[in-house]
Amino acid sequence: MRTERPLPYSEGFSSAEEYVEDLLSFAANSELFQFLCGGVHILDFFTIEPGLFVSAVPSEWQKFLLECEPMQLLDLLMRDDLDSAVAHGGAPPDTLLQYVKDIRRLSLQRSFEPSRSEMPTLPRSVALGMNIKKVHEVTHFSEYIEKLSREIAQVSGNKLTHFVDFGSGQNYLGRTLASPPFNKHIVAVESKEANMAGAKDLDILSGLAEREKRIRNKKLYTRIIETLDPSQHNDEEALKRAAKDLGVADSEIATIDLRSRKDLQATYADEDGKGCIEYVAGRLEHADLSGVISQLRGYEDYQTAAEPKDLRMMAVSIHSCGNLSHFGIRSLVLNPCIQAVAIVGCCYNLLTEKLGPATYKVPFCRPSLQPINARVTRESERRDPQGFPMSERLSTYNQHGIRLNITARMMACQAPYNWVQKESDAFFTRHFYRAVLQKIFLDKGVISKVHHGEESGEGDSPFNSSTNPVIIGSLRKQCYTSFKAYVRGAITKLTTNTDFSQYNQVIRDKMGDMTDEEIERYEEIYGYRKRELSAVWTLMAFSACVVESLIVTDRWLFLKEQSDIVRDAWVETVFDYRESPRNLVVVGIKR
Repeated sequence: MRTERPLPYSEGFSSAEEYVEDLLSFAANSELFQFLCGGVHILDFFTIEPGLFVSAVPSEWQKFLLECEPMQLLDLLMRDDLDSAVAHGGAPPDTLLQYVKDIRRLSLQRSFEPSRSEMPTLPRSVALGMNIKKVHEVTHFSEYIEKLSREIAQVSGNKLTHFVDFGSGQNYLGRTLASPPFNKHIVAVESKEANMAGAKDLDILSGLAEREKRIRNKKLYTRIIETLDPSQHNDEEALKRAAKDLGVADSEIATIDLRSRKDLQATYADEDGKGCIEYVAGRLEHADLSGVISQLRGYEDYQTAAEPKDLRMMAVSIHSCGNLSHFGIRSLVLNPCIQAVAIVGCCYNLLTEKLGPATYKVPFCRPSLQPINARVTRESERRDPQGFPMSERLSTYNQHGIRLNITARMMACQAPYNWVQKESDAFFTRHFYRAVLQKIFLDKGVISKVHHGEESGEGDSPFNSSTNPVIIGSLRKQCYTSFKAYVRGAITKLTTNTDFSQYNQVIRDKMGDMTDEEIERYEEIYGYRKRELSAVWTLMAFSACVVESLIVTDRWLFLKEQSDIVRDAWVETVFDYRESPRNLVVVGIKR
């Protein structure tokens, strides 16, 4: 169905195979890429002198990076003509320009052209609850799915019967596909009951469902609620107690439907030619959908039937979290009824890891910083067979495979092409405050250094030692108005919030008497080095464009490797990057 370029790689490559080989070679051999995508931990930026910037950034880059304004650096990395590049601070070093060219060349292209010059407007009843970004995603992806399903039907001679949404959330996509003009049969799989309840309310408002009718003795019901405070009118237990107080017999109470409006079920009509939605509650832990299908109307015996009914399904998803994208892609291989998949991924930081921590030494390779709950270590050591990488190609490359730790995968979600000055400065400031606070924690004895590997005799460096983070989370908005306000806000949260009981006493003992003057001295000492942090973070986010390309390419390669089952597979853009930067869909079509 799609015989032209199966991956949106840059014009410099003659084939997908050439692109994949160069991509994997770069990821496996570029020490600078490995440092910027997995070797930098912002919290340790200032805990070991002379610091991560001086220790790891090439020396010939440092003066230029410190003198280049943040937005000018972004332009240089992502937009400027590199053959004539000159930024504030002079001409960029040749080695920096070459690195930028490599990252640009190996990053999948993200430009997008809509299938129509003017997309249809979603009806207001269908667009309820959607923000501008979600309207953009749902409008374009619904059109994409409609076109793709028509092409599949033309080639196979059979229409698709159901569309399974992995992690449907509020079911914006499913509701749109079930509504005219698409009229699809949607199977919405969702693990959170609150999301499902909210989605059903929106289905009712959109006209796809009706609220369950109730029959009640209105006179008796009116007598009951008149005895209660209005705040209890939707409390079923309070209504029953009030009924008993009025002397209403139990048998009579049973005839009165006292459920609140929100407890009434949504009912869906299944009519020929019209779309409908079926919800399946549960958390998917794998790609086998037999349990999901057996909960659908008319398919209760799917797992045991000698001759299952005709069922031709497509798995779809917009921005499923973590491994759900992997499950959606694998469902094409594991379920006979799945005829196609179209998955737009997201939340790469929530992917599990298949290969585990590296067993060989590479530059800048050290254990990730460990919070108290040690989630990062547990996840990387699970060796989850359903984790990243999916493909045999990445799993066995150079015998060791391609590994991306959580730091690298988290950076792949940064969308640097959309950064603007105001938000970027606020973002860099927050990270600067957190890095300096980590230095205070170390100096005050709240935390200690952790050494990795054998003693080298060369002293501490950013690559043989680290510190364990004190988890803070978000603070009130006013805490970010100054460094002093930030430190005071963090101390207050860590000493008074019961969720941080493990820190309460040690913070009181070590930092309870810290003066404003002492806090201001730290800001004075490290303030001029904020530019070091912003420059490295910008380089990290830019480099991570290749990380996202690795993840997407791995998913495409997995489908290509199942050539006995998968007839065609490709990747293309489905959203405008400015509206939705996770805009690459992975498509697979069964033979």
